[in-house]
Amino acid sequence: MRGFGEHKHPKKVDSSEQEKRFLSQAVKLHQTGKFAEASRCYEILITIGSKNPLVYFNYGLLLQSLGRLQKAESYTRKAILLKPDFADAHLNLGEILNNLGKLNDSEISIRKGLELKPDSAIAHCNLGSILRKQGKLKDAKESTLKAIALKSDFAIAYCNLGNILKNIGALNESKLALIKALEIQPDLIRAYYSLSLLPTKKTDQKWIDYLFSEDILRNKLKKDIVDIFFSRSNILHAKKDFNESSKYLKIANDLKLKLRPSNIDRLLDKSNNLMIESKKRKIKIKNNKNLPQSIFIVGMPRSGSTLCESILSMDNDVKDLGEINIFEEAYLYAKQLNDYSNLKDSYLDKTGWRKENFNISTNKWLFNFRYTGIICNEIPNAKIIHCFRNPLDNILSIYRANFSERNEYSSCLMECARMYLDQEKVMNEYKKVFKSIIYDFNYDLLVTNPQKEIKGLINWLNWKWDDKYLYPHKNNRSVSTASSIQVRIPINKRSINGWKNYKEMLKPAIKILKEHSLVIDQDC
Repeated sequence: MRGFGEHKHPKKVDSSEQEKRFLSQAVKLHQTGKFAEASRCYEILITIGSKNPLVYFNYGLLLQSLGRLQKAESYTRKAILLKPDFADAHLNLGEILNNLGKLNDSEISIRKGLELKPDSAIAHCNLGSILRKQGKLKDAKESTLKAIALKSDFAIAYCNLGNILKNIGALNESKLALIKALEIQPDLIRAYYSLSLLPTKKTDQKWIDYLFSEDILRNKLKKDIVDIFFSRSNILHAKKDFNESSKYLKIANDLKLKLRPSNIDRLLDKSNNLMIESKKRKIKIKNNKNLPQSIFIVGMPRSGSTLCESILSMDNDVKDLGEINIFEEAYLYAKQLNDYSNLKDSYLDKTGWRKENFNISTNKWLFNFRYTGIICNEIPNAKIIHCFRNPLDNILSIYRANFSERNEYSSCLMECARMYLDQEKVMNEYKKVFKSIIYDFNYDLLVTNPQKEIKGLINWLNWKWDDKYLYPHKNNRSVSTASSIQVRIPINKRSINGWKNYKEMLKPAIKILKEHSLVIDQDC
């Protein structure tokens, strides 16, 4: 197993005479990138009933490289079934599950692989990546340091360590780790992108010059070129050269959209279908003082949700679940069984409440806005905090974010606008039914008058006031989102009306918003 996202080669193996010709041919074709021909050979082997686990493992690798992840998972699991101690299969299954967004299952698979192959630096590094995504940053750091201890020149591990340290708030240490990664591997593009998000100094000019050189673009994969242009845009944005920043930003997103086409129509259909589903169900929820208060923070990405979570988690009684889709997992399982009676228990089990016995939890899986009606109907003591801000500031921030997964619509300004309108429509509909359970938390008002807005939120939750809620930047919690740097500084108005610096670029989004009679600003 190699690092996440890296190309992997099929294993060469000895086999029975009956299989030898097809297997040898499959491996050769696979290694030379002739995937269609290799697939046919692997499929012949599978059809004749091969019991060789490497046939299924190699075919899983091929399917993974083609983006057919569900099938890749199935064949990799078959390899493990045939050979339960197949370490590389467990490890690669972890990568597949990671790419499918099944983070808990991914962690389990990688840990199983590490039991069988404990000295794999790559596996420890990959485990660190998974743990970081889950918000388990202390454990992520530990795993990544193990990878470095096993392989001192492991550039990707140093890069991952830099990102973990950034999420923890150790920005100086983060930069040192990222610079170390570049010393080992000067063309490690993901390190440049991570550095571009950190404050720069005169001492950074060497790597910045290389970032803007033509040399860095030579012989690069398209996904790396995307990161290069995003990085350039970030540097220029910090220098307030917004015209040049917008130029690189558009190039980056246009290319990214070709690599990862938008899924906006599927997402809009999902919102509509879940609203229909919620209307079928009667309001039967009853609060229960013996169960924890479940706070769901929902809305668009980059809407102030991380700041909201930081404010609430200043309370020591709050269990910060981070950004994980455990409610959706619980719901889909209940739907599969056609039995929703245990939905609340399934969700609470996934939060870890029965083990940790906390009083309050915050769940910042923003896409839960689609499940608002079902949450309000099914989860006792549920509260929904809807985060929102000026739509154009929000859209710009999303367009600049370079999300690694799920938010494919983010690379198209028109579809960012459609997504904003969808969440607004959905939440307005749910507010008509569940007004007492849903709280509107306006980022623009928050940064303009923090004391008033934070007090309003705390009073609505019926919590005891403490001045500590006014200083979320002092929160030492781990933050794994794109806002990990911003939440380390005091609440400020710097980003308000930032869209005006990119007004020309934002015209497609402005057009969509105007068509739906959304009044934004007289300057539009």
